[in-house]
Amino acid sequence: MLHIAIGTKNPTKVNAVKKGFEGIEAEFYPCAVSSGVSPQPFSDKETIEGAINRARHSLQQEAADIGIGLEGGVVETEYGLFLCNWGALIDKNDTPIIAGGARISLPKEFEQHLRDGRELGEVMADYTMKRNISTKEGAIGIFTNGYIDRTEMFVHVSRLLVGQYTYKQL
Repeated sequence: MLHIAIGTKNPTKVNAVKKGFEGIEAEFYPCAVSSGVSPQPFSDKETIEGAINRARHSLQQEAADIGIGLEGGVVETEYGLFLCNWGALIDKNDTPIIAGGARISLPKEFEQHLRDGRELGEVMADYTMKRNISTKEGAIGIFTNGYIDRTEMFVHVSRLLVGQYTYKQL
Protein backbone atom coordinates (compact mmCIF):
# COMPACT_ATOMS: atom_id res chain seq x y z
CA MET A 1 0.00 0.00 0.00
CA LEU A 2 1.30 3.42 -0.95
CA HIS A 3 1.51 6.17 1.64
CA ILE A 4 0.80 9.43 -0.18
CA ALA A 5 1.40 12.82 1.36
CA ILE A 6 -0.61 15.68 -0.15
CA GLY A 7 0.92 19.13 0.23
CA THR A 8 -2.32 20.85 1.22
CA LYS A 9 -5.47 20.49 3.28
CA ASN A 10 -7.59 22.27 0.66
CA PRO A 11 -10.50 19.86 0.08
CA THR A 12 -10.64 20.44 -3.69
CA LYS A 13 -7.01 19.40 -4.08
CA VAL A 14 -7.18 16.53 -1.57
CA ASN A 15 -10.25 15.07 -3.30
CA ALA A 16 -8.56 15.51 -6.69
CA VAL A 17 -5.52 13.50 -5.60
CA LYS A 18 -7.70 10.74 -4.12
CA LYS A 19 -9.67 10.50 -7.37
CA GLY A 20 -6.44 10.54 -9.35
CA PHE A 21 -5.24 7.46 -7.48
CA GLU A 22 -8.52 5.51 -7.80
CA GLY A 23 -7.80 1.82 -8.28
CA ILE A 24 -4.47 2.01 -6.47
CA GLU A 25 -4.29 0.84 -2.88
CA ALA A 26 -3.19 3.93 -0.96
CA GLU A 27 -3.52 5.90 2.24
CA PHE A 28 -3.55 9.68 2.00
CA TYR A 29 -2.04 12.22 4.38
CA PRO A 30 -3.04 15.82 3.67
CA CYS A 31 -0.70 18.27 5.36
CA ALA A 32 -0.21 21.98 5.52
CA VAL A 33 3.12 22.86 3.91
CA SER A 34 4.59 25.96 2.37
CA SER A 35 4.71 26.36 -1.40
CA GLY A 36 7.82 28.52 -1.00
CA VAL A 37 6.51 30.87 -3.68
CA SER A 38 4.38 34.00 -3.59
CA PRO A 39 0.75 33.60 -2.45
CA GLN A 40 -0.28 34.25 -6.07
CA PRO A 41 2.19 32.57 -8.41
CA PHE A 42 2.52 34.68 -11.55
CA SER A 43 4.18 32.42 -14.12
CA ASP A 44 4.40 28.79 -15.12
CA LYS A 45 7.89 28.67 -13.61
CA GLU A 46 6.74 29.95 -10.21
CA THR A 47 3.61 27.76 -10.21
CA ILE A 48 5.65 24.64 -11.05
CA GLU A 49 8.15 25.54 -8.33
CA GLY A 50 5.28 25.83 -5.84
CA ALA A 51 3.95 22.40 -6.82
CA ILE A 52 7.40 20.81 -6.50
CA ASN A 53 7.98 22.45 -3.12
CA ARG A 54 4.63 21.25 -1.82
CA ALA A 55 5.34 17.71 -3.03
CA ARG A 56 8.83 17.65 -1.53
CA HIS A 57 7.82 19.23 1.81
CA SER A 58 4.83 16.91 2.25
CA LEU A 59 6.94 13.84 1.42
CA GLN A 60 9.47 14.86 4.07
CA GLN A 61 6.89 15.90 6.68
CA GLU A 62 4.91 12.66 6.46
CA ALA A 63 7.81 10.29 5.65
CA ALA A 64 5.56 8.96 2.88
CA ASP A 65 6.28 6.94 -0.26
CA ILE A 66 5.07 9.74 -2.51
CA GLY A 67 4.52 13.46 -2.09
CA ILE A 68 2.03 15.32 -4.28
CA GLY A 69 1.90 19.07 -4.73
CA LEU A 70 -0.77 20.94 -6.68
CA GLU A 71 -0.48 24.65 -7.36
CA GLY A 72 -2.71 27.13 -9.13
CA GLY A 73 -1.33 30.28 -10.68
CA VAL A 74 -1.65 32.94 -13.31
CA VAL A 75 0.40 33.21 -16.48
CA GLU A 76 0.74 36.23 -18.74
CA THR A 77 0.39 35.71 -22.49
CA GLU A 78 0.05 37.99 -25.48
CA TYR A 79 -3.70 37.31 -25.17
CA GLY A 80 -3.96 38.40 -21.54
CA LEU A 81 -3.77 36.61 -18.22
CA PHE A 82 -4.67 32.95 -18.00
CA LEU A 83 -5.37 30.65 -15.10
CA CYS A 84 -2.78 27.87 -14.94
CA ASN A 85 -2.37 24.83 -12.73
CA TRP A 86 0.52 22.46 -12.20
CA GLY A 87 1.21 19.36 -10.19
CA ALA A 88 4.30 17.52 -9.03
CA LEU A 89 4.85 14.01 -7.71
CA ILE A 90 8.03 13.18 -5.86
CA ASP A 91 9.08 9.83 -4.46
CA LYS A 92 12.08 8.94 -2.34
CA ASN A 93 14.37 9.25 -5.39
CA ASP A 94 13.55 13.00 -5.28
CA THR A 95 13.12 13.36 -9.04
CA PRO A 96 9.91 15.31 -9.67
CA ILE A 97 7.31 14.18 -12.16
CA ILE A 98 5.48 17.28 -13.41
CA ALA A 99 2.17 17.79 -15.20
CA GLY A 100 0.09 20.81 -16.15
CA GLY A 101 -3.59 21.24 -16.77
CA ALA A 102 -6.30 23.43 -18.14
CA ARG A 103 -5.89 27.10 -18.97
CA ILE A 104 -8.59 29.67 -19.38
CA SER A 105 -8.41 33.40 -19.84
CA LEU A 106 -9.23 35.71 -16.97
CA PRO A 107 -11.29 38.88 -17.35
CA LYS A 108 -9.33 41.99 -18.32
CA GLU A 109 -10.57 43.77 -15.20
CA PHE A 110 -8.62 41.24 -13.07
CA GLU A 111 -5.24 42.11 -14.56
CA GLN A 112 -4.34 45.18 -12.54
CA HIS A 113 -5.56 43.65 -9.26
CA LEU A 114 -3.38 40.58 -9.82
CA ARG A 115 -0.37 42.65 -10.89
CA ASP A 116 -0.82 44.69 -7.70
CA GLY A 117 -0.24 41.50 -5.72
CA ARG A 118 -3.79 40.45 -4.87
CA GLU A 119 -4.54 36.75 -4.89
CA LEU A 120 -6.97 35.39 -7.46
CA GLY A 121 -9.21 34.09 -4.65
CA GLU A 122 -9.59 37.61 -3.24
CA VAL A 123 -10.35 39.07 -6.67
CA MET A 124 -12.86 36.28 -7.31
CA ALA A 125 -14.58 36.96 -3.99
CA ASP A 126 -15.03 40.62 -4.91
CA TYR A 127 -16.12 39.74 -8.44
CA THR A 128 -18.69 37.07 -7.49
CA MET A 129 -19.64 38.21 -3.99
CA LYS A 130 -18.91 34.62 -2.87
CA ARG A 131 -16.38 33.45 -0.30
CA ASN A 132 -14.08 30.42 -0.22
CA ILE A 133 -14.27 29.85 -3.97
CA SER A 134 -10.82 28.18 -3.92
CA THR A 135 -12.16 25.42 -1.65
CA LYS A 136 -15.24 24.93 -3.84
CA GLU A 137 -15.71 25.43 -7.59
CA GLY A 138 -12.70 27.70 -8.10
CA ALA A 139 -12.31 30.38 -10.74
CA ILE A 140 -12.49 27.68 -13.41
CA GLY A 141 -15.92 26.64 -12.13
CA ILE A 142 -17.18 30.21 -12.29
CA PHE A 143 -15.76 30.96 -15.74
CA THR A 144 -16.85 27.64 -17.29
CA ASN A 145 -20.36 28.02 -15.86
CA GLY A 146 -19.86 24.87 -13.78
CA TYR A 147 -18.83 22.61 -16.65
CA ILE A 148 -15.43 22.08 -15.00
CA ASP A 149 -14.80 22.73 -11.32
CA ARG A 150 -11.55 23.07 -9.43
CA THR A 151 -11.54 19.49 -8.21
CA GLU A 152 -12.08 18.12 -11.72
CA MET A 153 -9.34 20.40 -13.07
CA PHE A 154 -6.87 19.04 -10.51
CA VAL A 155 -8.10 15.42 -11.00
CA HIS A 156 -6.83 15.71 -14.57
CA VAL A 157 -3.41 16.89 -13.36
CA SER A 158 -3.34 14.17 -10.67
CA ARG A 159 -4.10 11.46 -13.22
CA LEU A 160 -1.34 12.78 -15.47
CA LEU A 161 1.06 12.46 -12.54
CA VAL A 162 -0.16 8.99 -11.55
CA GLY A 163 0.01 7.80 -15.15
CA GLN A 164 3.59 8.96 -15.54
CA TYR A 165 4.54 7.48 -12.17
CA THR A 166 3.04 4.05 -12.88
CA TYR A 167 4.58 4.02 -16.36
CA LYS A 168 8.04 4.63 -14.86
CA GLN A 169 7.46 1.78 -12.40
CA LEU A 170 7.10 -0.74 -15.27
